[in-house]
Amino acid sequence: MAVGDVLPETAGVYWRPRVDERRLHLAARRWTATTVAHTVPFCIAGGALFALEPLTFPVGLMGIAHAWAIPELYAKRGANVVLPKRRGEAGPEATAAGLLGDLVGHEARSLHAGTGLILERGELGVWLVGEAGALLVAPGGRRVHCFCVRVEDPGLPGADRIAHLLLALRVDEQGFATVANSAFSGARWRVRRRLHPSMRPALDAAGDLARRSSRRS
Repeated sequence: MAVGDVLPETAGVYWRPRVDERRLHLAARRWTATTVAHTVPFCIAGGALFALEPLTFPVGLMGIAHAWAIPELYAKRGANVVLPKRRGEAGPEATAAGLLGDLVGHEARSLHAGTGLILERGELGVWLVGEAGALLVAPGGRRVHCFCVRVEDPGLPGADRIAHLLLALRVDEQGFATVANSAFSGARWRVRRRLHPSMRPALDAAGDLARRSSRRS
């Protein structure tokens, strides 16, 4: 397949409209509304209990703790889409990593060696591609969309799975985002807190690139 083609996998999710910048913006607003709807009632209940009876202060604190925990759990689910799978034999893994390195530049290879993620600039933002999902840092670098997408052959080495997803992303970025399942959309700092520490430099690099690209445009 060549760049500009339509991913055949989109036929399997024919009911989904193709994802573009407008639909990503709408998805972000829906995630924000969902988070607010789940957290604000706990905050209101905690404040109301304290106003009615100060002795219920511990119960109110529990409500506020729930309000804090809910978006954190959402962010954890989003960050988990790029967690690496169980490693196979060292030989095939090393060969696959070498082949993946041929698809990207030196900086991306170095970043992958340290974080396990491939940084790829796209029309929708800056992507971080993992073995079973991808993070999309929106222009401006403040919001991250987390997508879960799998490669059909689970026996492939991790780098081969990344290569498959990377090539699909390059062929049809909007189709890739359409086929993938949205796991979370929220503030970059919140997703960063829930990422494995070794992966945080990749998100920092993607955020910086998204911010610089937004300023130039």
